[in-house]
Amino acid sequence: MAAIQPVPVADPSEDIRRSFARAWGEIGAAWGVAPSTAAVQGYILVHGGPLTEPEVRRALGLSHRAASIALRECEDWGLVRRADTPRRSGQRGPAAVAWEAVGDHWEWFRRVAAARRERETDPVLPIIERCVAQARAAGSGAAELERRLSALLDFVHRFDRGVEFFVRGDARAIERLFLSMDGLQRDTVDRLWELVRTLEPDEVSGALTALAKLPPAAVRRLIALADQPVLRRLLGLR
Repeated sequence: MAAIQPVPVADPSEDIRRSFARAWGEIGAAWGVAPSTAAVQGYILVHGGPLTEPEVRRALGLSHRAASIALRECEDWGLVRRADTPRRSGQRGPAAVAWEAVGDHWEWFRRVAAARRERETDPVLPIIERCVAQARAAGSGAAELERRLSALLDFVHRFDRGVEFFVRGDARAIERLFLSMDGLQRDTVDRLWELVRTLEPDEVSGALTALAKLPPAAVRRLIALADQPVLRRLLGLR
């Protein structure tokens, strides 16, 4: 961040907002987001209202250029959006563009996942594919290299599909999925992982495909039957 001092204030809430923004910026790098971009998102996120670039700049001690770049990056990441109406920020001249946070945490989680997929996974796939083709064309002398590159390509493809799983969901569906996982006991989680490890991938994907074709009411009835004594006896369970 540019070394410009923030405009001092006597409001304790504002001190907390700025402290949060600084901390949010410090961990931004761990998410692949520039610290100034993360700080701007954090400040707007907890501020609660639309803010103009001068307001963000004065609060965080950024230069005009740094604040503008950070706001543009935040918009590109899907973390903030332009407010419907311009806003005056205590300066002369016409009202300026105002920015507000995408306040739905699950929605910006989905948007960040989509942006990271576009920036990180999408560019690397063609590179690995080209290297696999080159190793294959080199013949038996590069057979081991081709095997390693093919395994890496397979991993990246499957990881990409896993990220797409979340990107394709809407915010409420993603929230419900995490709420469902939050309600599971640790031993249940262990048994589920053991089940996934034991079953063939085609069996799991086939079961999920069949489940997806059922209407919600039918799924609820199926869940209600899952632990009934009669069904357990039919499945050979005690």
